[in-house]
Amino acid sequence: MKKLAGILICSLMLASVAMLNAQVRTITGKVTDASTGEELAGVNVLLKGTSIGVNTNLDGQYSININKADAILVFSFIGMEKQEIAVKNQSVIDVQMHSDVNQLSEVVVTSRGKSLKSMFTKKSYVVHEDAEMEVAFNHHYPQGTITNQNTEDYEGLPENAFMEATKNPLSTFSIDVDAASYANIRRFINYGQTPPPDAVRIEEMINYFNYEYNQPKGNDPFSINTEVSQAPWNDKHQLVHIGLQGKIIPTDKLPASNLVFLIDVSGSMSGQNKLPLLKSGLKLLVDQMRAEDKVSIVVYAGAAGCVLPATSGNEKDKIMGALQKLQAGGSTAGGAGINLAYQIAKDNFVKDGNNRIILSTDGDFNVGASSNEAMENLIEAKRKEGVFLTVLGFGMGNYKDSKMEILADKGNGNYAYIDNMQEAKKVLVNEFGGTLFTIAKDVKIQVEFNPANVTAYRLIGYENRKLQAEDFNNDKKDAGELGSGHSVTALYEIIPKGVDSYFKPIDDLKYQQEKPKSSEKQYGDELLTVKFRYKAPDGDTSKLIVKTVDNESVSIARTSDNFRWSAAVATYGMILKGSDYLEKGDYPMVLDLAKSARGKDENGYRIEFINMVESGRLMSKN
Repeated sequence: MKKLAGILICSLMLASVAMLNAQVRTITGKVTDASTGEELAGVNVLLKGTSIGVNTNLDGQYSININKADAILVFSFIGMEKQEIAVKNQSVIDVQMHSDVNQLSEVVVTSRGKSLKSMFTKKSYVVHEDAEMEVAFNHHYPQGTITNQNTEDYEGLPENAFMEATKNPLSTFSIDVDAASYANIRRFINYGQTPPPDAVRIEEMINYFNYEYNQPKGNDPFSINTEVSQAPWNDKHQLVHIGLQGKIIPTDKLPASNLVFLIDVSGSMSGQNKLPLLKSGLKLLVDQMRAEDKVSIVVYAGAAGCVLPATSGNEKDKIMGALQKLQAGGSTAGGAGINLAYQIAKDNFVKDGNNRIILSTDGDFNVGASSNEAMENLIEAKRKEGVFLTVLGFGMGNYKDSKMEILADKGNGNYAYIDNMQEAKKVLVNEFGGTLFTIAKDVKIQVEFNPANVTAYRLIGYENRKLQAEDFNNDKKDAGELGSGHSVTALYEIIPKGVDSYFKPIDDLKYQQEKPKSSEKQYGDELLTVKFRYKAPDGDTSKLIVKTVDNESVSIARTSDNFRWSAAVATYGMILKGSDYLEKGDYPMVLDLAKSARGKDENGYRIEFINMVESGRLMSKN
């Protein structure tokens, strides 16, 4: 009997220990980069053997509840070595993650249907899709093997050529405040790859950064800033810097928002840098919502559905709870999703407010009743009814850049690529007003060059934004939009009059009438005239602003940080594109210009660029 009682007591004690061990504990900690000490946001922290997991926040911190005595935490992040750590009796676990250098021997990317090999990697690896991590950092393949070949899609456009000022004095284009190309290029370089030349849109690289332009005065929503100096890559040529600054509207003065989150939850969105990152990014946006704002959520995969009806911005827990439940799976009926999102936006339309759909996707619309053309026509029609479209791109491997850029353009919205939580914060928090609130639409720029001082010119970038000269005064012609606080920067490379340049477009014509001498004398001190047209967000008639730029050039050393920084970024973009117009630009030139123009750099975007160029320089030597 005593023996039986002892066994019972032991059994109870063991059961108590088991129950104690099964009690929920909270583990916290911080995840940092072992090489730089910087906090890593968006790291996946998973309780091994379960579906319980969290992501680190913007400060690299996490908090996870566990109920297993033998719990093991798995830390994973794209480009970093995965770590597994036994919890044991610890309550705080800080982790330093190391870069994964176990990369294979060949990079395969796709541009216009053709494979392009990296020009600088000694080793090679294959870009493919994996259920947990989309770049194959942890698997070796035989030489030449391609698994799930990269199907990323970029529109190929030739660089703008020099135009003769006598025969073509007008340059007309739509503004572009998108910055997706820069973030996408950064993703390639961070993974040790050369970006496809077609992925490089220099104007988006330049406009990724903030510039110290004067705020507008008076009733106009713009200020215009210009500078002229030498082109750093060709000292015989001039570089003209044109900066347009939008008026900053305080958040509490912004109109009420009717936002519809249109989220791709198809199987192609299962990667850690797709739907999980998307949900974390949109939560940052929800944090900015006010009581007068409304948020709806529409998802699409094999079919489309509304998972959250219009909900006040002050019900943040409800909105975030709906986001957290989303899972990826199925095919991609993008057309059905867009139709439903527009219907919900219409049902909750806010007069004089910000009515906008935020499409978050990798762009892989492969199933649906709507053709691309029908989808674009729908977006254009809804734009005219006052519902705009912003596009947020995610992921890699099957990323459809060209399709998403077109949709955003048709929808009077921005297009951003989000590759990490820092970029999500930039787009959805730091630039909240500019991303979502339009202060001017159909903004066009037309520059007229004075043939007395300009032999030829070329616009750097904006290849897919060019307009016909007659489009400038046509108020029915769609153009770009400018958000609160946004700036737009454009650069022109000029061959001055009398300069013997290799790039002079054509010889002087034998039968062409010369410009009257009196006219040359009258305007001889002018280099060019800049004209802007824009409409109010709800307007149909454009307004005109005109600024004349004198033929006065200063040395690069005397230019502003704005000028030198934009010149550095443009030079780097030309290097990445393999530009035919790059006479002597190289990595040291880019770094010298950038370091001299870093300025305040409160958010660290410029030092990140400098570090990225340094990485590219080192890789180019291998």
